[in-house]
Amino acid sequence: MFRRVSPRRRRPVTLLASLSLVAGCGVLSSEGSDDGDTVTVGTTSAPSTLDPAAAYDGSWELYRNIFQTLLSFPSGATEPQPDAAERCRFTDGSSMIYTCTLRAGLKFSDGHPLDARAVKFSFDRMRRIDVKGGPAGLLGALRTVQTKGDRTVVFRLRKPDATFPFVLATPAMSIVDPREYPADKIREGDEINGSGPYTLKSYQAGDRAELARNSHYEGAAEHKNDAVTIRYFRDSDAMVEALRDKDLDVTFRGLAARDIVAQQGPDKESDIRLVEGAGTEIRYLVFNPKDPWARKPAVRKAFAQVIDRGAIAHKVYKDTVEPLYSMVPRGVTGHGTGFFDSYGNPSVTKARRILTAAGITERVPLTLWYTTDRYGSATAPEFAEIKRQLEASGLFEITVKGRPWKEFDAAYKRGEYPVFGRGWFPDFPDADNFIAPFVGERNVHNLPYPSRELTDDLLPLSRREADRSNVVDQFERAQRILLDDVRLLPVWQGKQYVMASEEISGAERALDPSAIMMMWELGRKTSW
Repeated sequence: MFRRVSPRRRRPVTLLASLSLVAGCGVLSSEGSDDGDTVTVGTTSAPSTLDPAAAYDGSWELYRNIFQTLLSFPSGATEPQPDAAERCRFTDGSSMIYTCTLRAGLKFSDGHPLDARAVKFSFDRMRRIDVKGGPAGLLGALRTVQTKGDRTVVFRLRKPDATFPFVLATPAMSIVDPREYPADKIREGDEINGSGPYTLKSYQAGDRAELARNSHYEGAAEHKNDAVTIRYFRDSDAMVEALRDKDLDVTFRGLAARDIVAQQGPDKESDIRLVEGAGTEIRYLVFNPKDPWARKPAVRKAFAQVIDRGAIAHKVYKDTVEPLYSMVPRGVTGHGTGFFDSYGNPSVTKARRILTAAGITERVPLTLWYTTDRYGSATAPEFAEIKRQLEASGLFEITVKGRPWKEFDAAYKRGEYPVFGRGWFPDFPDADNFIAPFVGERNVHNLPYPSRELTDDLLPLSRREADRSNVVDQFERAQRILLDDVRLLPVWQGKQYVMASEEISGAERALDPSAIMMMWELGRKTSW
């Protein structure tokens, strides 16, 4: 039987998503890289849409490289830095007026000017379209966007929000060309007009995206290559095989645990380097409050009492992930171990008592849903293990079903699933972003989670504090509310892994704090 121990309490610190080599014979260097080469990257995270007004998912990985935002996270940064903006700052004493001045002479890839009016158009458009469960929810604090001349944009907030600069750095805030994007609906088709480091030369949904250097780009990125091909895979096996066959140069999302473990061992591929770094990716389960069984607190608490996170991490993921006991992961200020403190080790006896006290004596029927092509090939075995654990307790009768991401995403937002699994890659490295997107009447799950204490008290109070190390008390209370409700059940926290050919430099610098790959950091070595 897999043994688990109590997680150690650690002093929370702000995460620096830096990467280090754990396999290979040296540090990758960009010196001598040939900027004229194309780099080919593999991932299992294909875009759901090419319009940033509609996506709150892995589509951001493409957006980061083609669109531009006012602020961004350059390599090694944990605070937002200017990108399309020349400078940004709060211009009042209460963190309610945020002003950005654009770089001079900005253009979209088609040559159209990028000015303050284009920025205002992009924000107003996202809020007007207001896709259910979409990125507009990030702008809940925003009241108005104003322009002053061609280069100044003023954001006026409804309430103080020290996290607003972090929001501006997310790919959801991509600036689009007003001449190419309709103001009141999602743009159809396979074209993108942005101002980022690359242009989208061609796109085949679910297959590949061809990126070419944007000659009009003015921003913080420094190209180490001229072009990037992104190939989309359904599973890790095919992706890693392509890397071994030299059809890929880099893989960065959806690697299976067995491939990671193999590359850490003595029989690792000598011409492939494994880059490992701390990460804040989390996986969790969502309970639908409209489902006749999932809506019952006793069912959710019994579920939480039975699930064995350590067994999932060990048996399915070969210890390449670690058990998670709060929605705020380790490494982020505000992390805790509430679910372990309250439930301890898995216990069928305790779970039965919870159900019996609520008058539930029959086996609880639940259907668990997962996406088959978003989070890697280990997702199906993970849900099979959860089913095994729950049914072995004799308290649950579990059905597991999977769907491709586009169908899965649309269906859970319609409230069709009793329980479903989600992954979360943070929009920015702050505890607020592991709580706020999931609560309130409008959230990313499109399942209302009313909590006035969270949405009207604790979160607004924490956002008044510019020094994020001073908000631990508020987030401890916020996590206690989530723990008492068990509407969201954290399962595990992942690390960041990149596999790269020994010919490629820059892999250790290529992931920003949200684990989005900055393709321009990848280059091809010409010397050692």
